[in-house]
Formats: sequence, C-alpha cells, structure tokens
Amino acid sequence: MSKPRKPKGRPISGWLILDKPYDFGSTEAVSKIKWLFKAEKAGHAGTLDPLASGMLPIALGDATKTVPYVMDGRKVYEFTVTWGEERATDDMEGAALRTSDKRPTAEEIRALLPNYTGTILQVPPQFSAIKIDGNRAYDLARDGEQLEIPAREVDVHRLTLLATPDENTAHFEVECGKGTYVRSLARDFGRDLGCFGYVSGLRRTFVAPFAEESMVPLAKLVELEAIEDQDERLAALDAFLIDTAEALSSLPHLPVSEDQAHRLKMGNPIILRGRDAPLPAPEAYATLRGRLVAIGEIAEGEFRPRRVFA
Repeated sequence: MSKPRKPKGRPISGWLILDKPYDFGSTEAVSKIKWLFKAEKAGHAGTLDPLASGMLPIALGDATKTVPYVMDGRKVYEFTVTWGEERATDDMEGAALRTSDKRPTAEEIRALLPNYTGTILQVPPQFSAIKIDGNRAYDLARDGEQLEIPAREVDVHRLTLLATPDENTAHFEVECGKGTYVRSLARDFGRDLGCFGYVSGLRRTFVAPFAEESMVPLAKLVELEAIEDQDERLAALDAFLIDTAEALSSLPHLPVSEDQAHRLKMGNPIILRGRDAPLPAPEAYATLRGRLVAIGEIAEGEFRPRRVFA
C-alpha cells in the first residue's frame, strides 16, 4: 500500500488582494504568489486579461473554498476606449477589422450610456474564455474560425463617462456583475455611435467585498525576497493576508462556542435556540473567535455545515 503523498507547501489560509501589473497573466500571478508564500494551494477569483491591471483576489489554502462567493460579487472597472477602429480582440492586441473617421461628442456618448445600464444582452468577445462546443472561444478564434457566440444577460449597475481627453479617446467607470465583458461594451459603444472603438486601457479597482485600499502591488511582495531568513520573510508576507471569512461578509454570520465548533468540524449540525436564534438562510457562515469554522444552511432550528475549515 503506497504512502499518502506529503503536501507541498504551507497549509496557510487567507486572501491576498493583488494589484496585478500590466502585461502579466492571472495564472502567472497566482503561480508567483503561491511560490512566494510557499502555499499548499492557491486560486484566483475572476480572471484579468494580461493587458488589464488592478485587483486580482488570490485565495490561499482553505480560502480557495470561498472563491465562488467572490466570483459572484460586484466589480468596478476604469477603462479607456479609443475611437476609430474595431479590432479582432476588442483591445490593443488585435488587428483592425473596420475603421471610421467619425468621432463622437461627449453629449453623444452620455446619451448612449442609459442603453447599457441595467440588465442588458451582451455578446462576449470572439477572443474570450467562453466555451463553444467544449472549446474555448479564443482557441477557435486563433484558428481563424468565425464564431457565433450567443448573447447573454449581464448586469450593469452603474456606467459613467469620466472624461474625454481628446476626440479619439474617452474614459469610463463601470460597476457590473459577474460575466460582464468591458471589451464588449467598448465594441458595442463604437458600433452604436458609428465610429467603432476598442479598449485601450483597463483597470479593475474593486471586487466585492474587497476595497481598493486592500490591494498590494506585486513589486512590494517581490521586494521581500531580499530577506534571507525564511521564517522572517514568510511572516512579512503573511502580514498582507486578509482573513478567509472576509470573503463571506455578504452572508449571515453565526458566532459559535468551542463545543459547537467541534461538532461542526465533525460534519454534524448544531441546534440554535432562543430569541436570538438566527433566521433561516440558505447560506451562512460560522466562526469561533473570529476564525472561520464552516459554511452551511440555517433551517429548522439548526445550522447544518456543508463545508468545514481547518
């Protein structure tokens, strides 16, 4: 009988809110953070294109179990649209497909924005991670296939024109829900305005529930590699981690006792009694002295764990 494989890395848990640099892939960023922290496992909540910068929440250890709750959160982007061309990738990387000499006025742009606010239908870019018959759209597009990607509903909560520095560019801010493509917004703005357009700058400033002030530049973390003592270096890195439970702040919270925490960690429900017992909820989380114990359901006077944490 073979011996169980020894985990590689430290069993740490928490969120690092990385300020991803421009021209650096999300998967590349996760690998770098996992290596720096000597973490057993890592994952991210929401891909950022290499040409985009800004907030990339990275989960380490048990925090990877809470990734779906961050993936579903609202996001805020600041982006620049350059007018006059529609490009294959809807950003700076692609070849120009169509051009126009027309340029929109600020008044024309503002008049358009209400059409893109609320629940809208949006066709994802040809170069996107959407799956078509089991294949990623960007792989098919690279092979020269013209794709028919179906439109889907996305939520745009707020869309603001920030500035028009010159006739060729406009700066925007958008607050949106899961699955919204900013590149598609730029493409569709350009088509509706009759001038074409593509994203020439993109930065994510917010992913609920993490604030912009939580972001840590990659360069700041890389600087700590100069600390020769490993324990000292890892302690300095760990100081940037946010508690795993922060990802669940939108859910009902249940503080529990030591005995209750033990039951939950064994996968057993706990009974909730008294006037202060929480209301039924399909999802809630339990903590012991501020540390995450379990995510589960509150029903019929019980908290029933679905996921437990070390």
